[in-house]
Amino acid sequence: MRTFFPSESYKETQLNAFYPQAWLQVERGKLSKLSLQSSSSSIESLIKVPDPPILPYFKPVDYVEVLAQIHEELESCPTHERSNLYLLQFQVFRGLGEVKLMRRSLRSAWQKASIVHEKLIFGAWLKYEKRGEEIITDLLATCEKCAQEFGPVDIAAQFPVDTGVDAGNPNDPHAVDGNPMSRHVTFKISDEEIVCDRQKISGLSAPFHAMLNGCFTESNREVIDLSENNLSPSGMRVIREFSNTGNLDEVSPDLLLEILTFANKFCCEKLKDACDRRLAPLASTREDAVELMDYALEENCHILAASCLQTFLNDLPDCLSDHRVVDIFMNANKQQRSTMVGHASFSLYCLLSEVSINLDPRSENTACFLERLVEFSETDRQRLFACHQLGCVRLLRKEYNEAKRLFEAAFSAGHIYSVVGLARLSHINGNKQWSYDKLTSVISTGVPLGWMYQERSLYSDANKKLTDLEKATGLDPTLTYPYMYRAASLMRKQDVHAALAEINRILGFKLALECLELRFCFYLALEDYQAAICDIQAILTLSPDYRMFEGKAAALQLRTLVREHVNNWTTADCWIQLYDRWSSVDDIGSLSVIYQMLESDAAKGVLYFRQSLLLLRLNCPEAAMRSLQLARQHASSEHERLVYEGWILYDTGHCEEGLQKAEESIKIKRSFEAFFLKAYALADSSQDPSCSSTVISLLEDALKCPSDRLRKGQALNNLGSVYVDCEKLDLAADCYINALKIRHTRAHQGLARVHYLRNDKAAAFEEMTKLIEKARNNASAYEKRSEYGDRDSTKADLDMVTQLDPLRVYPYRYRAAVLMDSHKVDEAIAELSRAIAFKADLHLLHLRAAFREHTKDVLGALRDCRAALSVDPNHQEMLELHSRVNSHEP
Repeated sequence: MRTFFPSESYKETQLNAFYPQAWLQVERGKLSKLSLQSSSSSIESLIKVPDPPILPYFKPVDYVEVLAQIHEELESCPTHERSNLYLLQFQVFRGLGEVKLMRRSLRSAWQKASIVHEKLIFGAWLKYEKRGEEIITDLLATCEKCAQEFGPVDIAAQFPVDTGVDAGNPNDPHAVDGNPMSRHVTFKISDEEIVCDRQKISGLSAPFHAMLNGCFTESNREVIDLSENNLSPSGMRVIREFSNTGNLDEVSPDLLLEILTFANKFCCEKLKDACDRRLAPLASTREDAVELMDYALEENCHILAASCLQTFLNDLPDCLSDHRVVDIFMNANKQQRSTMVGHASFSLYCLLSEVSINLDPRSENTACFLERLVEFSETDRQRLFACHQLGCVRLLRKEYNEAKRLFEAAFSAGHIYSVVGLARLSHINGNKQWSYDKLTSVISTGVPLGWMYQERSLYSDANKKLTDLEKATGLDPTLTYPYMYRAASLMRKQDVHAALAEINRILGFKLALECLELRFCFYLALEDYQAAICDIQAILTLSPDYRMFEGKAAALQLRTLVREHVNNWTTADCWIQLYDRWSSVDDIGSLSVIYQMLESDAAKGVLYFRQSLLLLRLNCPEAAMRSLQLARQHASSEHERLVYEGWILYDTGHCEEGLQKAEESIKIKRSFEAFFLKAYALADSSQDPSCSSTVISLLEDALKCPSDRLRKGQALNNLGSVYVDCEKLDLAADCYINALKIRHTRAHQGLARVHYLRNDKAAAFEEMTKLIEKARNNASAYEKRSEYGDRDSTKADLDMVTQLDPLRVYPYRYRAAVLMDSHKVDEAIAELSRAIAFKADLHLLHLRAAFREHTKDVLGALRDCRAALSVDPNHQEMLELHSRVNSHEP
């Protein structure tokens, strides 16, 4: 979901603020001169930092407690409640920004669906989340493996067949014997007469039985006129055939609809069910589904309605641009909604709201879907989340009174994060002090979190603001606004070095586009256009359609203009630059160089593949997959294309199929990348220790094939790792040394491991020091070096790791373990809790649960166990600890 819900105060003050044309002469493609001395007002506009967005997410103060509650409820709840609990779990993980865990929760909701409507909703939701990955299904098909996991559901098969009395049953107690006049009955429709078996027609429904065998005048008639019932003679003949056989043969859709209406009118349930099932497969396009849904809702046809719903959901997000589809979702009454979606209304409107927010959070459709979401909330937790989300949208739409009512409702129900909305509204209304006091009250009455101090800083004076932002970063170092504000403040004071150092702090571990954009602005203000173009090319790699300065300028346009002020690189220059930056572990710089190289006539498949490797290293899996698909699209040969297809499959968890693609590529041509892929996939997929020799052979084959030094360095590094695992340390050392000779800097880490295994910790420490000195991104190097130093240097290295990349969890676990060994239990638990507050990590929760079990805090340990199992339900050690702690619960 789009996360940018900007503050109204910022948007109002920025209405007439900086536009790119103020410093870019667009018509000439030139940059106007800008200096810190002569254009301070332009700089002020250039480095304006917007207020942090209000996130339209469920953000409980104690997410561990909520996850534990959900896990506990899942253990004992009725089957039909499970999907909604997994949906709530999804919302918690979304508030934490845990994309993989979000998808896993959605998958669990889909797997545990108790009715077909839930199956359709969560299947469509997963498909929506995976849009852009359709190629994977096609690739799996080429490997003779079906992957239509979220493909069309056979709707009719999900509903039980009507088991009423069969038509024409000779044992039917309603049959009348001994009356020769009652055996046949003729139905007259217009000028045609259709002769039917009286008892078989009477067996269609109770009304027909009463009419033909009861005390009505029709019971004694041989001819009955049905001309006033909107039924054609053809329709009646089909009904006669159905009364005899119980089947509907080939019948046109129009005739089926006619018969369906008649069957519903005369309560012919088996006939209606048969029509319902025959019509359901016809709702295969949006046009057909729109038309058929009207009949389904009017005639209360559950199967047809579900089939139409499936078509709409599989057409997301496009179908929400069709007012007819939107009207169906908006205007369905309670009975129609039950027909269309069963008891899954909340889940449906949760999905529709999500998609609509992504399309346009300010739209009327978004507001209306969220109104339905609030209306169909069944639990307090659902209601507070729905109210908060609708409050965010009302605020965007400047419907302030309604937004306030919704935020108050969510806040009163326990969603403390909604105070952010109340504070912004109070500020808009000119009562800044109320906002400050309200946040102060929230901070003082519970466990303070980073976002609380961040929000209060917006209403503080200058000195208090910086104090609050420091506290915010200390509690949650992943928040981007504090870094951006501090960096911008330093830049205004012309402390350039400190400003860049501050924004680089967060870019060192979190590649946030808004932070790259701010640094780009810094470089523009400094007229360092080479550095500026580096950042904007990294931005465009991550998000090709990115717009800067609150959407006022396309990043691509700015890049074009800035490029006028940098020297053009030849292809050879680009390769030299890429080699230098790759060797110094400058991933952002490497991305920028590759972006520039893609404009040349160089082989684009190879470059997009390199781009994908960097993006994976930077923890940008979606962008990496996009680059891999582009590599496949631009492959210069079939064997090259097969390699990229293999990596696509491998990176999406289809290791065996990736291996198959590598083998197909090798059959066509022996190439470095094909052998490398095969070695990589084989090492990952095989549990047999003897496969190491095969992996070694494959990597040696790869090294014999032509390739550049960047990739050969990686192959040598991998080969060294395999030799280490096989305890062939001399061969491993040779590989690492050869890799270093061609400047594969990461080989220092492998060589350090060899030194350590040779019982030379000092040499290992020194080797890692070399890596730290060379690598621009070196948090992992400090972490690895900590294994080779004495206790003091280990502590210092791990403190540096946390400073460089607070998302790395090992340092917290190490420090907590040291504290626990020193019998400082409270401090040990506090160290773990510090990281758990902003990162839902299994290992942190596991260790804290173990500490709490050790101190006899059974309830605390059980809570951590349940939260950890929400993160990974199949973790064996966690399951064992949970079972042990659970047995001690009072």
